Amino acid sequence: MINILLLIVSALLILLSLLQSGKSDGLGAFTGSNDLGLFANVKERGPEKVLSHATLILGIIFFILVIVARVI
Repeated sequence: MINILLLIVSALLILLSLLQSGKSDGLGAFTGSNDLGLFANVKERGPEKVLSHATLILGIIFFILVIVARVI
């Protein structure tokens, strides 16, 4: 039962990760840009914020399920 839940949560986590837009405009590290924007203060609004929170929650659930599956 836990393995099935783990499979479903991991598939949803992958799907939500792919649906999120990138935080940068391009590959600045590979084009020679000096401003990487790694710690830029970017505010998420609307659907982006919902996707970000859902990904965080599913990540926490995934982590807990992996620990529970290992203990059992």
